[in-house]
Order: sequence, then C-alpha cells, then structure tokens
Amino acid sequence: MPKSSSPGAKMHAIFLAVAFYWFISITMVFVNKSLLSSPEGKVDAPLFITWFQCVVTVIACYIMGEMGVANVPRFEIKRDILRQMLPLSAIFTMMMVCNNLCLKYVEISFYQVARSLTIVFNVIFDFVVLGQRTSPSAMLCCALVVSGFALGNQQELRWSLQGVLFGVSASFFVAMNAIFVKKKFPLVDNDPWKLTLYNNLNASILFIPLIIAFGEPSVIIASANIVKLKFWSMMTAGGVFGICISFAVAAQIKFTSPLTHNVSATAKAAAQTVLGLLIYRNPITFWGGASVAVILMGSLMYTLVRRAEMKKNMAADAAAANTPPLEKPLLSAETAQEEKDTQ
Repeated sequence: MPKSSSPGAKMHAIFLAVAFYWFISITMVFVNKSLLSSPEGKVDAPLFITWFQCVVTVIACYIMGEMGVANVPRFEIKRDILRQMLPLSAIFTMMMVCNNLCLKYVEISFYQVARSLTIVFNVIFDFVVLGQRTSPSAMLCCALVVSGFALGNQQELRWSLQGVLFGVSASFFVAMNAIFVKKKFPLVDNDPWKLTLYNNLNASILFIPLIIAFGEPSVIIASANIVKLKFWSMMTAGGVFGICISFAVAAQIKFTSPLTHNVSATAKAAAQTVLGLLIYRNPITFWGGASVAVILMGSLMYTLVRRAEMKKNMAADAAAANTPPLEKPLLSAETAQEEKDTQ
C-alpha cells in the first residue's frame, strides 16, 4: 500500500482483505462438506472429489500462467523435478485425503477439534527430525490444545471414531508436509506457484490407482447425483476456491501482517464453528463448545509465544552480526498452499 494512501483507504483495504479471506476459507469448507456428506449433493467418492479439485488446480495454474496473472509462471514441467517432488506429493495427497474424510465423518462444529493436533505434531517433528527443542511456554500451549482435544472428544454428541482418526491423521500429514515443503522448496526456485503445480500434478496421478483400488468408479457410475448440474457446479467451485485461498492468504498478509493473519485465522475458525451450528443445527454441549474455545486459545497463544521467541532469536543473531533485525513472517509463501489443503 503506498504511503500516500489515507488512513481510511488503508482500513478499507484491510477490511476487504480480511473479509475476502474469511469468505473464501469458510465457503470452501462448507462446499466440501456438502460434496462429502450432503444427501442432495454428494457422491460417495471422496478420493474422486479430491482428485477433481487437484485437476482444477493444475488447469487453473496453466491458464493463469498463460495469461500472466499474479506472477504465476508459465506451465513448464521438468521430469527430474517431478520425480524428486514425489515424496512431498505423496504426503500432500494423504493430507488432502485425510482432511476430506475427516470433514465427511464429523460435524463442522467438531471439525476444529478433530484436526487440532497439528501444532503438537509440529513440536514432535521439530525435535525428532530437526533436533530443535521447544520452550516450556510453547509446550504449555500444546498441553492446552491437547486438553481441548480430549474434552471435545468426550463431549461430542455425534462422535465418530473414523472422523477423529482421519482428523488426527490429517494433523500428522499437515505437520509432515510443512517439513518436506521446506526441504523441497529450493527445487522449484522457491516459487509457491511452481510448488502448487508440481504437487497437484503428481497428486492427480497418484489418486488414480487409489480411486480404482477403493472401487469408486462403480460408485460414481451408480450415483444419481453424478449427472446433476448442482454436483458439478460445487465440484468446480471447490477447485476454484482452492486456488483463491492462496490469493486470500497473500492479500491478508500483505495488508496486515503475518501475526494478524494467524489471529484472523483463529477468529475465522471460531466463526466457522458457529456457522456450522447455525446451519446444520447439530446438538452440542456446553463443554463441547468450551473445548473448541480452549483449542483456539491454545493455538493463538502458541502463535504469540513462537513469534516472541523468533523475534528474540533474530534480534540476538542481528546483534551478533551487528546488523538491524528483520522480522521473519510466521507464514511463508509456500504455506498458502498448505492452508488451502487444511481447510
């Protein structure tokens, strides 16, 4: 935003960026929920639905690259890079599968609880894989999240073992995906759009044998909804929203800050839970609602603690090098794609 912009114009831009992020993120969750579990619009083939959204993403990357939209590079595939990206793409595929299957089996009001252990797995992988120790303050935040997870599972009235297992698995693969993204990012010239293209192209191929192995072709053929315009409209919308979330995350960070983005994402999760209750009217206990609040509070506190620790470490490094410290964003460019797949 240029410095000459008035405060009113800046506030307007911030409001639009945050509203755009909330609209895209929340709508994407509800569209996928309808595709996966709504009697009127679903086809009971979650792998096929996720595969289709990957294909839409690849096509969108091609079109935007050809049109020169948002600095998206032109469509170019190198076989050696495609092969080297396979381990990340396999994790990326499992992340999307588990996330959508979790959304299929649980209520949206419980969705945040079922998938709440990502930061716990982040801490575990930081220690096991990277050898990094976590501060007591951050560990306390993780304990708060775990306690909310345990309370939510005890109090959920429409509890689903399958949904919880897929939610925990999704959290595992989200954390693992973050590690592999950092490892593989240099292969694509640190370009998040190239990462998106290679990941979704590989996933589009990896999904095909899974779709066949799980017998989804026969389910698709037998489904009455497969010929309905509503189903294909929602399928296409889900893929388009998946692309839009990258723009929404980038815009919110640009006009606010990485920290504000994390705060906004936490508030969005709370609003999403409330909307789920209002729209689907599923029953929830007082302590079930409290568990969501505890998880969101623990997640926000974890973000604030890690930000403070990061700034302290960077200030110490800058002082040692006798250079002014720079704040490192909490949400790097490649995380926009990760956020898309964890909605």
